[in-house]
Amino acid sequence: MSYALVIFLSAFLLFLVQPLIAKQILPWFGGSAAVWGTCLLFFQTVLLAGYAYADAVNRWLSMHRQVLLHGVLLLIAAALMPIIADQSWRPLGTEEPIGRILGLLIATIGLPYFLLATTTPLIGAWYWRRHQSSVPYRLFALSNFASLLALIGFPFLVEPFFGNRETAWIWSALFVLFALLCFALGRSTASYASGRVESVAAEPNNPAGTGSEAATVTPSNVLKVDWIRWILLSATGTVILLAVTSHLTQNISSAPLLWVIPLAIYLITFIISFDHPRWYVRAVYLPLAGLLLPTMAWLSQSLDLMLVTPIYACGLFVLCMVCHGELARLKPHPARLTAFYLSISVGGALGSLLMAVLAPIMLDGYFDLYLALVFASLVALLLPVGSNAGVQRKIRGLMLFVVGTVGTLSWVGIGDYMSGVRFMERDFYGVVRTRDNPTGSDFRSLIHGSISHGGQLLDPKLQMTASSYFGPTSGYGRLFGSLPDRPRTVGVIGLGAGALAVYARPGDHWVFYEISPAVVRAAQKEFTFLDKMSGTHEIVLGDGRLSLDREKPRQFDVLAMDAFSGDSIPTHLITKEAMEIYMKHLKPDGVIILQATNRFVDLMPVARNLADAHGLSLVLVSDSPKFDDGPEYWLSMTDQVIMTRNKALLESSLIRSGSQEIPKNPNVPMFTDDYINLIRLLK
Repeated sequence: MSYALVIFLSAFLLFLVQPLIAKQILPWFGGSAAVWGTCLLFFQTVLLAGYAYADAVNRWLSMHRQVLLHGVLLLIAAALMPIIADQSWRPLGTEEPIGRILGLLIATIGLPYFLLATTTPLIGAWYWRRHQSSVPYRLFALSNFASLLALIGFPFLVEPFFGNRETAWIWSALFVLFALLCFALGRSTASYASGRVESVAAEPNNPAGTGSEAATVTPSNVLKVDWIRWILLSATGTVILLAVTSHLTQNISSAPLLWVIPLAIYLITFIISFDHPRWYVRAVYLPLAGLLLPTMAWLSQSLDLMLVTPIYACGLFVLCMVCHGELARLKPHPARLTAFYLSISVGGALGSLLMAVLAPIMLDGYFDLYLALVFASLVALLLPVGSNAGVQRKIRGLMLFVVGTVGTLSWVGIGDYMSGVRFMERDFYGVVRTRDNPTGSDFRSLIHGSISHGGQLLDPKLQMTASSYFGPTSGYGRLFGSLPDRPRTVGVIGLGAGALAVYARPGDHWVFYEISPAVVRAAQKEFTFLDKMSGTHEIVLGDGRLSLDREKPRQFDVLAMDAFSGDSIPTHLITKEAMEIYMKHLKPDGVIILQATNRFVDLMPVARNLADAHGLSLVLVSDSPKFDDGPEYWLSMTDQVIMTRNKALLESSLIRSGSQEIPKNPNVPMFTDDYINLIRLLK
């Protein structure tokens, strides 16, 4: 029971800290979906290091030396509590983000996470040393069950009631408890092992060192069990997990809820597969995988997430069930326990490296999902399919058909993705493309992720026409049409194509805050808004909120928040602390306008709370241009919120005629850097 308790607590803490620390640092890196992918790379790599440590000490150190070394490390880690990221790691905006995130994670949770990562294989080996039974693999299922509880509990039980700092302190206290229990268990096991060695040595027919507990794992032992398949199957599960997670977070929001649901599905398959062989039925899961792989490739460009999301969730479950079910079928004798776990962690780290680092470097566009699906179908060809030659040929033929279908659909999808693309560049914050759409008069769109974020009419006479989300009847159009006719200072968080610059007037000074260098290059190379705009402008590279926090008060007449990634919301821009920064830069009668257009999340209650906290009045302008009565195809439906102390401005005829009140929602509390809960905002 004590072994199970320590493994349960360690796995619970191991997966609770993942969304906790990622949520702490997400605002520092622009709310990018890539933050979670980089964090997973760290988690998988440190997990590999932990499993390698467990394998090494189990091979080369006596039980007493294992406990001594592990105890010292646990003591050092406990002294490093609490796990709260130091403010000195906040970026200035010009740093390479992946390296900085990895350094931050190492400094903040490196040693505690490493020690938690060692627990399942190390305690499993201690259990085997003491009890000599096959239960260690059931302990692996138990650890994944604890991990699942932590993941599900974070968005539904932790986030709604506790802030980041409170959760960090609670986690730190539980880690100290874990350290004490783990050390006590090690001492108990070492004492038992010493007594057992003495007892065995006293038996004339059983010399010390020949018992089963003395079994070692050599390279030749490992090669007897197909360790390449262990690594590939583990890597495939991780690759599919990261691809599906990235696809969802780019189009909805990079937030703990959408991090943990795919990861929870991934862990459920581990639990089911390693609990008992009866749960993984090859005759069911392999055909389902063969059906879902092409389906996922076919739907990869669909924006109907209400349809796509459940299909991708099912696909993630089935594909991970195959990977982990096959791993369970191939598991070795418990004497090779740590080598098996080490191979699984090698695969996980390689999968994370491929998706979080290599894919962005190798691929200009977002082809990660296609890469993952093709990779999974190819790995399936390496699965053992029985000894009957006729059956083997049929199954291999079906597998080759699936590979060909997935490859063909992926090629077609990539072709559609690239069709008409003039400019494409990828950085840490996503993929930026431009595309010309000839519909009447040509219109060039800026596409970030899978969502168009503004564009420009190409007719030289129409290039400075208000378009896309910024038409004359949008919130932006009504606001700028109602402002006094005098020079203005305007701040814009999120450059996009630069389309808002059509509202600039002579004498104006505009400041664009943009986190993505690729977006800046696209705006300057592919669009003429910045070149043709009236007044002057400057571009500040870096996260808009962090940049404003470092600057002296700008005294903006208007501060526009238009920063999005795909259709994802950078939630760190809509917290109480963020609003305080904005107010520092706003004139007493200045205006904040928020782009609140979103298919999945209702931002109106959040905007109302922010306005109320600072004595601002606010209205919502919902613009639905009519596409049937004229050539307004370049306009988009929008929801934009205008906030100001200047009530007379909101009563102007242009704004009043197209606006509506935003009611207070008592069920949505104020969002802070310490507390954000998107569940209550889902439409």
